[in-house]
Amino acid sequence: METFQHDVLIVGGGGAGLRAAIAIARDHPDVGVGVISKVYPMRSHTVAAEGGAAAVISPTDSLDDHAYDTISGSDWLADQDAVEILVENASKELLQLEHWGCPWSREPDGRISVRPFGGMKLERTWYAADKTGFHLLHTLFQTSLKYDAINRYDEWFVTSLIVADGRCQGVTAIEIRTGEMHPIGARSVILCTGGAGRVYPFTTNGNIKTGDGMALAYRAGVPLKDMEFVQYHPTGLPGTGILITEAARGEGGILVNKEGRRYLQNYDLGQPLDINDPNHPQKQTMELGPRDRLSQAFIKEREAGRTFEGPDGDYVHLDIRHLGEREIDRKIPMVRELAVRYVGIDPVHKPIPVRTVVHYMMGGIDTDTNGATSLPGLFAAGECACVSVNGANRLGSNSLTEILVFGARAASVAVDQAGQVPPPSNQLLTTSARSQEMKLKATLLHPNGGSDTVSGIRTALQETLEEGAGIFRDGATLERTCASIAQLQDRYEKLSLVDTSRTFNTDLVAALELGAMLEIGEAIAHSALARTESRGSHQRTDHPDRDDDGFLRHSLAFRGEGDPTIEYKEVTVTRWPPSERVYGRA
Repeated sequence: METFQHDVLIVGGGGAGLRAAIAIARDHPDVGVGVISKVYPMRSHTVAAEGGAAAVISPTDSLDDHAYDTISGSDWLADQDAVEILVENASKELLQLEHWGCPWSREPDGRISVRPFGGMKLERTWYAADKTGFHLLHTLFQTSLKYDAINRYDEWFVTSLIVADGRCQGVTAIEIRTGEMHPIGARSVILCTGGAGRVYPFTTNGNIKTGDGMALAYRAGVPLKDMEFVQYHPTGLPGTGILITEAARGEGGILVNKEGRRYLQNYDLGQPLDINDPNHPQKQTMELGPRDRLSQAFIKEREAGRTFEGPDGDYVHLDIRHLGEREIDRKIPMVRELAVRYVGIDPVHKPIPVRTVVHYMMGGIDTDTNGATSLPGLFAAGECACVSVNGANRLGSNSLTEILVFGARAASVAVDQAGQVPPPSNQLLTTSARSQEMKLKATLLHPNGGSDTVSGIRTALQETLEEGAGIFRDGATLERTCASIAQLQDRYEKLSLVDTSRTFNTDLVAALELGAMLEIGEAIAHSALARTESRGSHQRTDHPDRDDDGFLRHSLAFRGEGDPTIEYKEVTVTRWPPSERVYGRA
């Protein structure tokens, strides 16, 4: 069995992982870095981000404004020390990308362009047309190729963390091409594996977003924080879930119901609205309200019978026709391309059908502001982590900034800690890998004649989460969801695969991903059941009010023999005490 060792091992080859790898290789050229990813890095989901990345650049903007918008948008559940770190380092990171070659869109005088985004009162979202994630990931990947210290393991699937002597000392992983199990030792490990949107049936997330890294940490005893907060985006294409970026609304797109009315004027987006006052700020910017409230408004419209009915569910219209063909092609060309390709509609001439869709996980692996977890030697950054800058609702365009700021930050501390511990022994590594191999052969690769399939269990998981832990929840449906997931976990334990070959066994990869999805679903449902209040994306119809006295706290889900244990820890408040959530303050 071949073993590998690095000083720092990064699991995940997307934006956070590549930013961490570059930070180490550039500032610590003698440190060995490994980057392991279940897909080729340019297929990581960062590439799908469209709208932009937030950072203060305008002289009329300020760090405090960015921080306040983020904290208020989070419904006061964000840790304010983490938010201050985010906004203080945001511009530096985006300018660094500029120096590495990221083609930010520019004004005629050469200044970097910024656009408005939901929940932010000023324009601070940098963009590269509407393909920002594509250009950002290309820039990071090409920059990473400069450094010989970065060793990549493309298309390897991590099956476990190696934990010994009270710390993380590496991983076991399957090389998908050969099916061989290998140990990879490391003095520090950084998880940068992205989110878990695939636990829901209708999502903008690609098939790879199955919560693998979150589950690795969860199994190793690290709690998952704030998992009840799942972000729905208000504009996904019916049928596919493909995202129509918030940039379309930032450039002036409007949402209308089947009566042809801008229905958001009927809903509280965080600011009282006089619908007879055409100059009211919300009347002008209602489509740029926070994502949680826009998604909730869609559900209310559907319940009132004011949405369109289609073969792929109810929908409303996103109308950008008034922008004109030239502006659409200049600023949001991908919106036009997606609409034409996937729904056969040219938005220059017709409105785009859109509906709410699962988009992002605010919760994740519990970390401090350095990305460190409660397990020594283990770090996390990006969507798989919860630092927490997003709280109960993420503002659009903060996520790309987060992966850069906290990817680099986690790398710095991981390097320092790696220098203080010895490398893992080869005996530990080979023993761990052999144990994982035996477990695999005794379970998924051991035929037992069961009738369950990966797709059957996965579909049942997605349906129960959508029903019980969707946009609106209540205690009874959440209890049913928790019970259903427990039953699905029992069925998963009896699952075996028809294909027991090892070379490019994608069925095996899907089954391993399903194991992670079940654990993520468990954490979401139990965390939601325990939080008996409504805050941000977590809306309990049986507990409709926000309860700061009881729940201005982060939930922590710990894996147990049966149901997870839910504990809490206080939110960090620095300079902005909790108050009424206000969008678009003057």
